[in-house]
Amino acid sequence: MRLRNAAVAAFGAFTLLLAVPTSASAATGQFEYSVVGLDGQPLKTSLENPVGEECITLPEVADPNASEPAFSPRNRTDAVATVFTEPGCEGDYFTLRAHTGHGSARLKLRSVVFAS
Repeated sequence: MRLRNAAVAAFGAFTLLLAVPTSASAATGQFEYSVVGLDGQPLKTSLENPVGEECITLPEVADPNASEPAFSPRNRTDAVATVFTEPGCEGDYFTLRAHTGHGSARLKLRSVVFAS
């Protein structure tokens, strides 16, 4: 009887583990990109250890009516990054390899998502 109760308890604990949501994984490293600063000059900025599998609209270029898109992305994270031309991961997209993926000044972006 005790063995049966232990088996039921173990099965219950296992089922509970499966039901608990897991935290979002993060890409480890730095995602760099450039934006046009207030003085009209390029300004480099970055995301440190960005959240994975979640769309990130770049705050400096979130409003297409008020800013030019970001450009020259450099993916120095351990995850594949997909960059999008519009906020909310909409529009045309381009994929950058983990660790070494990069784009030129012609590659425009407003949002990014990292695969885990």
